[in-house]
Amino acid sequence: MDDSRIIKTEYSEEMQKSFIDYAMSVIIARALPDIRDGLKPVQRRTLYDMYELGIRYDRPYRKSARIVGDTMGKYHPHGDSSIYDSLVVMTQDFKRGLPLVDGHGNFGNIEGDGAAAMRYTEARLARVTQEAFLGDLDKDVVDFVPNFDETEKEPSVLPVKIPNFLINGSEGIAVGMTTSTPPHNLGEVIDAMKAYMQKEDITTKELMRYLQGPDFPTGGIVTNKDDLLNIYETGVGKIKVRGRVEFEKLKNGKTNVVITEIPYPMIGMNISKFLSDVAGLVETKKTQDVTDISNQSSKEGIRIVIELRKDADAENFVNLLYKKTRLEDTFGVNMLAICDGRPEIMGLKEILRANVDFQFQTATRKYNNLLAKELERKEIQEGLIKACNVIDLIIEILRGSKDRAMAKACLVEGNTTGIKFRTKESRVMAAQLSFTEKQANAILEMRLYKLIGLEIEALIREHEDTMANIYRYEDILERRDSMAQVIMNELDGYKKAYSRKRRTVIENVQEAVYREKAVEETELVFLMDRFGYAKTIDMAAYERNREAADGESRYVFTCKNTGKVCLFTSAGQLHTIKVMDIPYGKFRDKGIPIDNISNYNSAEEEIVFITSQTELNLRRVVFVTSQAMAKIVDGGEFDVSKRTVAATKLGEGDSVISVMPILEQNSIVLRTKEGYFLKFGLEEIPEKKKAALGVRAMKLGAKDAVEQAYYLQNAVETVISYKDRNVVLNNIKSAKRDGKGTKIRV
Repeated sequence: MDDSRIIKTEYSEEMQKSFIDYAMSVIIARALPDIRDGLKPVQRRTLYDMYELGIRYDRPYRKSARIVGDTMGKYHPHGDSSIYDSLVVMTQDFKRGLPLVDGHGNFGNIEGDGAAAMRYTEARLARVTQEAFLGDLDKDVVDFVPNFDETEKEPSVLPVKIPNFLINGSEGIAVGMTTSTPPHNLGEVIDAMKAYMQKEDITTKELMRYLQGPDFPTGGIVTNKDDLLNIYETGVGKIKVRGRVEFEKLKNGKTNVVITEIPYPMIGMNISKFLSDVAGLVETKKTQDVTDISNQSSKEGIRIVIELRKDADAENFVNLLYKKTRLEDTFGVNMLAICDGRPEIMGLKEILRANVDFQFQTATRKYNNLLAKELERKEIQEGLIKACNVIDLIIEILRGSKDRAMAKACLVEGNTTGIKFRTKESRVMAAQLSFTEKQANAILEMRLYKLIGLEIEALIREHEDTMANIYRYEDILERRDSMAQVIMNELDGYKKAYSRKRRTVIENVQEAVYREKAVEETELVFLMDRFGYAKTIDMAAYERNREAADGESRYVFTCKNTGKVCLFTSAGQLHTIKVMDIPYGKFRDKGIPIDNISNYNSAEEEIVFITSQTELNLRRVVFVTSQAMAKIVDGGEFDVSKRTVAATKLGEGDSVISVMPILEQNSIVLRTKEGYFLKFGLEEIPEKKKAALGVRAMKLGAKDAVEQAYYLQNAVETVISYKDRNVVLNNIKSAKRDGKGTKIRV
């Protein structure tokens, strides 16, 4: 290998340069729209390709696959899915305030169902796209640049005549930046643009008399009207949007809550997420007002029906939906676009300024081009009129010339050499001719029927029209007011043809306040089996099934429905669970795994003890660990608001083996893995805070550990089975804490 071709460079510098190049490529050429036409490159190329293929609004639809393939092959070599996705979005009236493509077939729906494959769907340009986006492409109003392989030319920007960036909005993720612009009402945007053209020092506040705020195609209600001024001044902010809700009173006294419009961010799969969220509110007992929920949406519009109980407070329930579901959502505004070749966050006034400047640029190029064509037409028309006045002489020149070049030289330069004339007067007159090149060519190509009197009159009238056009175009180009009036007249035409009534209501609405119903306090029984399935049942059901409940359950205790259950684990953690979150039902119901309703992780820790918060508050609790650390903690310390806290401090490699509230117990027996038993009074264990480590309760051998703790009461015999032998713990001689204990031989 030739070493002279190896470039040595700092790795970090090369990475930095390469990443910046990549980032700018994504920002400029992929993800962000141009402020002038409001289109990303893939959208611009797709529309231009449809224009080139002749797929106009008044012609038959063509297969989407043809459009995608042609666009990818000529202009956008980045994969067919990105092209088809952009084509699909441009057809969807629920995502775009002004669809740019007329789709035929299944192009998806508002509920999140995707479009059919591109081989099944068909499309053509929408009329507004052909007129307002592509209408002036043949008038040299924008620059054309080479495509990726320099075999075709494509427009660097489309000559869009309306502020599409505002009308259709835009969403995109680049490298290190995102754009998120809401759609707006076409009529309002045009009114605001005209107001800016008439008064360039207009303020954003004045502009918002014309443009009230976003107009989402899904409707809804914007609830923070007072925040909009700052959003449109800075280009950044958050818009709060609510769905529209109606109440239907039924004959049986019940009320149906009917959602007829959804917030714009809920488009797609978030509708099904909303339905599952409402069902979740019922399952978690956040509300007991719902009897049924159904999605009755169709092509006619959104209709989600929630049936409520007869005595339900419908307005309070709707406030719950606003608080706990996406029926009230936030649209993050970040009006970022490519302006003058670089990404820039722009406020409303800056966006309108950029669009107005672009309109003047394209109009200047358009009318310069039209003026040049009219001047050329004027030149030819004047030559033909002049020729008609001396037509006999011209015919004589043509008959006397040997070839076209000789005749043309006579017409342009008065050169009569080699031409045969009937009279000397004709030669003298021919020598005085001085037509221009274009006039001479037009005369030589003129057909004889043009000499008919009516044709000559039509030529004169055409010349008069041409002169009127020249005067008009020169006035437009010389006077900014005239050009501005032309632009505003075009805007009025588009407003009349394509504007619609505003769908989104903009107002100031107070934050939703949900008043929770006071729950009547009742006593329940908590049951958890050896597999970890938990449930609650009422006291009557427990009394009827007491024997089975006590025999089949690992934990059985009473609790209040408004209280909590406390779960202590071997890892020294306390997990609290609201009783309301535990399934309530019949005795034979299976229940739910305790893992699913708490932060307890059965793969990392074991349950040591479970009891109710009410019981804990009344007791002191003994903790014993495998390394023989012990302490007593006041149960009130475990009355916490967090779902998980540390119940005790543990040494390295240590774990909790026993947690026990003190009722009438007066002594404790510790049993180790190697068979040592130590019995001592509970009064020897000091009371400490839950964050304390505790004191040593027993001296252990190098490899020994405490396996079990037993609690004894006076006059109550406690017998355990140890290695197939019954051991009466009361008969073990009492000792002091921190002793080695007695080894029981078997």
